[in-house]
Amino acid sequence: MAKSALARLREDLFTDAFAFRPLLPLPTEHGWVSRLPSRTRRYARWFPHALLTLFSCFVMLETLSRVGGIFGPGASLFIGATLLMTMFRPVGAWWLSLAGLLFSGVFLGGYGAVGDSPANFATHLIVVLLVALRTRTRVAVEMLVLTVASAVFLTFFLRALRPYGSAYLDGAFFEMLVLFTVVMVAVLSVRGLRESKQQVAVQTAVTEVERSRRTVLEERTTIARELHDVVAHHMSVVAIQAEAAPYRVQDTPPELAAAFLTIRENAVAALTELRRILGVVRSENPDAFADPEAPQPTLEALPALLGNIRSAGLAVEHVTTGAVRPLPQGVELSAYRIVQEALSNVLRHAPGAEARVEVSYVLGGLGLRVVNGAPNRLAKPSPGAGHGVLGMRERVAMLGGAMTAEATADGGYEVAAFLPVEPGEAAA
Repeated sequence: MAKSALARLREDLFTDAFAFRPLLPLPTEHGWVSRLPSRTRRYARWFPHALLTLFSCFVMLETLSRVGGIFGPGASLFIGATLLMTMFRPVGAWWLSLAGLLFSGVFLGGYGAVGDSPANFATHLIVVLLVALRTRTRVAVEMLVLTVASAVFLTFFLRALRPYGSAYLDGAFFEMLVLFTVVMVAVLSVRGLRESKQQVAVQTAVTEVERSRRTVLEERTTIARELHDVVAHHMSVVAIQAEAAPYRVQDTPPELAAAFLTIRENAVAALTELRRILGVVRSENPDAFADPEAPQPTLEALPALLGNIRSAGLAVEHVTTGAVRPLPQGVELSAYRIVQEALSNVLRHAPGAEARVEVSYVLGGLGLRVVNGAPNRLAKPSPGAGHGVLGMRERVAMLGGAMTAEATADGGYEVAAFLPVEPGEAAA
């Protein structure tokens, strides 16, 4: 343990101690700087640098007036340079400050105010505090331990050197250490809390992104299952017709019979591969559908869906415009699922609101619009809020359509989608 502690101490305080680590300006995207005017914001970013520079100048003037004599200018420049150095080389500034503290205590202890006053020790504590704000908590604790050890050494050294004048120094050092320790713990606690909040915010953002990705993947898996039923139906029809075609014509040429046989074999092989892939998809959640053999719903099942929604307490108005015509099964299935998800969101997020479902058969495709009014009571918290829209967008994007989902002016919500259909396409 001691060897590991010494290795960490050497890594933190000795390795690259004077490396260039500049104090970065404040970010303009958040915090109090973001609330300032744009012109002032550019200069406010450097507020910590300006504040530390002014403080260093004040300490230099105070040191010069306190020390005086031949040591005054040198001590003033040394302390000011050490404080300014914390903005660029923080660990090196701490080493210089510690060296200055030991030098003034050991060699200048008998020269008036330099040794008798605890100002040097107070300046060093300020340097430690400034460096602790810019380094890791472990480094700050190591600096504090070494500072306390240096203070104890100075106390015993000065007591041995001046046994009749050390009582004041002992009390001053002790009071400063207690005060500084309290301030140091408070500063590190606030910094740790701020870093913890930042980590939580980052983790929350990452979790939200992962949840969105998982929702998209789940919706794509559901679409894959549903498309299997649609594609399998058409492939089964192709296989059956290819098998029955030779028997509908008398004296079928062998070449034509072989061609139909090849078509049937390819269709059966495609169905086999499709079922194998679907088996992998469904293996993680075999109970995704209560009845996997049931046909996929189409717009003909929309009245039954609206009836279930009305029985749940939601007033829904259904309007169909245009000439109703059969559409490709994938389009009707996606349209049904979009309406289903939109109404589920109304039940979940807008309790007591009225909804309206519009289905428009237009030239070139199918238009959908599900709009609801403002809720008349607060909705219960829902952990999946907002992710149903991702699934609807996936379905629309799969068909090459367009979709909007946004709040309305009266406090409600509107989902509008257009699913394109080629002129020659029709339901099988």
